[in-house]
Amino acid sequence: MSVYKKEKAEYLQLALDSVINQTLKPDEIVLVQDGELTEVLYTVIEKYKQKYPAIFKTYALKQNQGLGKALNYGMEKCSNELIARMDTDDIAEPKRFELQIHEFIKDKELALCGGQIAEFADNTNEITGYRNVPLTHNEILTFVKKRNPFNHMTVMFKKQAVQNVGGYQHMPYFEDYWLWARLLKAGYKTKNVDNVLVKVRADQDMIARRGGWEYVRCITRFEQALYKIGIINLINFLVYSSLRSIVAIIPESLRLIVYKWKLRK
Repeated sequence: MSVYKKEKAEYLQLALDSVINQTLKPDEIVLVQDGELTEVLYTVIEKYKQKYPAIFKTYALKQNQGLGKALNYGMEKCSNELIARMDTDDIAEPKRFELQIHEFIKDKELALCGGQIAEFADNTNEITGYRNVPLTHNEILTFVKKRNPFNHMTVMFKKQAVQNVGGYQHMPYFEDYWLWARLLKAGYKTKNVDNVLVKVRADQDMIARRGGWEYVRCITRFEQALYKIGIINLINFLVYSSLRSIVAIIPESLRLIVYKWKLRK
């Protein structure tokens, strides 16, 4: 997990509780403090360090480095080969780790396993939508050409596999998608389970961040990267970069409609 100063302390506490209260308990929680935090965030972190000293490990970066660099740093500090990702404002379902570990036990070749998410705005009991991703490796290989085939906050992966393809790399807004593309290109086996593993905060701010000309430039750079490594062909590049860019520059109110109609269930 990576936390930075703009996150809310109450959300962090709920996220940590959901990780600790799993049916299959984690034997290590690695939290990266990405730059200076607020006093209320430090208070929450200190509480968990005192309450769970054997498993709760924190590491601090002096300056904010961004999610990709913070996660690479945290990954280096993880003791285990299997690493579960979690965002500090989301809530893991109680059986999340149990379901995912079961998949790795069943298939020794599996390198990454994700799952479905349920989105909410304020109340965790009022689900506003679901982001469903494909289940099988072959379906994922097709899906990756047009959309992100994994929900980042749900994934569990083998540390060595991710490190072998270079870990998280600088690709604004698309660090995780770019990592999955490189894993798939390298031939690693993946899957998603047909279960909601995490409840995710999805508010108006998230839609706003995915718009504007700067976002369009990031889309173009990312699609070019996919084309260079052979994930997509030239036609894919022209079609998908154009569609993404159109959605990014339309008014936010229309983007919200597209988001709910086409990208969510």
